[in-house]
Amino acid sequence: MKVRQLKPEPPSEKDISGLIKSGLARLNDSANESLSIESRFDLAYNAAHALSLAALRKAGYRSESRYIVFQCLKHTLDFPNESWRVLDNAHRLRNIAEYEGELDVSEALLESLIRTVRMIADLLNSDA
Repeated sequence: MKVRQLKPEPPSEKDISGLIKSGLARLNDSANESLSIESRFDLAYNAAHALSLAALRKAGYRSESRYIVFQCLKHTLDFPNESWRVLDNAHRLRNIAEYEGELDVSEALLESLIRTVRMIADLLNSDA
């Protein structure tokens, strides 16, 4: 396992607001039922990453690892472990899709992911 996966970096309001804007746009688009479930999943997953990265940046850190960004939510937003498991599952599925070309997403998982991302957005907003 690599050490020092978090790098201290002073928060940048420009970076943080850009990540939040991008995350919220993707979150809103992920609810568009005229899109395929695969597209909606991709949008929701990337919204989760953008908003989680915004929380990490607000805390004064950066990471190149998507997974670490999600793992840090417990510390950046006091995110509950049971909700974090949804992100863990989504990350695993995203990697399978990315590296093996197979994406098997259920409507229930997608809805759970969207609810989880909304929770991140709400916590990030209340932390402002």
